Amino acid sequence: MTVKMYTLSTCSHCKSAKIFMEKHSVEHEFTDVDLLTGEIRKKMLDEIRQYNPACSFPTILVDETVVIGFNEKRLSELLGL
Repeated sequence: MTVKMYTLSTCSHCKSAKIFMEKHSVEHEFTDVDLLTGEIRKKMLDEIRQYNPACSFPTILVDETVVIGFNEKRLSELLGL
């Protein structure tokens, strides 16, 4: 299972999602998009829009399933917790 999160370093919902993943020992990767600059940031935002046209945070991918926002119940279901 692959878990990838697009987050902002200042977002409380993003922080909650990171804490949730760590609390449940879920292997994941995250990118704090607000800490990126220039072309790298632009490319990352374009990538997020492929999954979430509104480009809101957090945007979480569990394999091919997109979860927009921190939805603990949905994440628990997808992760089998």
